[in-house]
Amino acid sequence: MTARDGQSIGFAPKQDFTVSDAKNVSPTARKGRVLFASLIGTTIEFYDFYIYATAAVLVFPRLFFPGADPTTAMLSSFATFSIAFFARPVGALASGISGTGAGARRRWWRP
Repeated sequence: MTARDGQSIGFAPKQDFTVSDAKNVSPTARKGRVLFASLIGTTIEFYDFYIYATAAVLVFPRLFFPGADPTTAMLSSFATFSIAFFARPVGALASGISGTGAGARRRWWRP
């Protein structure tokens, strides 16, 4: 996508990149990209758990446990939060093993 004066706007690349261009990236730049990607991933995961924790306190007790007394409903809601908290690394481990064994592209993206 280009503007009227010929300058590139948006996310359109100015030139085509090849695999050999990726090898020319300095190790410092590569570390910076990895650091930035991990920062974004961690931020999204924190935000996800923050929203889930807020819902566990404000919404889940009344929505999923309406017949229980408030204390039992709140503790049951926290139990679901803790199950999600501990199940996430187990799911990541299982996905990592299956993705590594079968190849991530073949495992997750089927044509």
